[in-house]
Amino acid sequence: MAELVVLGFADKEKAESVLRLAKDLSRQELLDLEDAALAWRTLDGKIHVRQTYSLTAAGAGRGLFWGTLFGALFLVPVFGAAVGTVAGAAAGKLSDVGINDSFVKEIAGTLGPGRAAVFALVRRTTPDRVREALRPFGPTVIRTSLTKDREEELVTALRME
Repeated sequence: MAELVVLGFADKEKAESVLRLAKDLSRQELLDLEDAALAWRTLDGKIHVRQTYSLTAAGAGRGLFWGTLFGALFLVPVFGAAVGTVAGAAAGKLSDVGINDSFVKEIAGTLGPGRAAVFALVRRTTPDRVREALRPFGPTVIRTSLTKDREEELVTALRME
């Protein structure tokens, strides 16, 4: 089961750096994310949200594959690919898996002007290495689905000493 962790940052740039770090940690197999999002509030108070995984694009890719395969079986591969891509993209756009969009917007509404948050739905992690990599960015724990003890452990581990 995936755990949700929401970390707050002083600004959008730090939060974006953490998302880049997460990709690097994933390549090193130290972090396995199911979903992630970035939310920030501009100095004029406007809230922005960016999902990192495009369900529409992923659905289109799967649709293209299956459409081409079925199209080839029925001797119309171009038509099958086109129909499959459109159907897959539509299915991806309509599905809402991972981090709930309304939850992201709710938390983003609590951010102060200029601040940002990273939402991560974590399948698997190497906790000590990930915490060590995050510490220089000065994150604050906003919300988690961890047990109280594990959340306190995370808060303590992320404190800059």
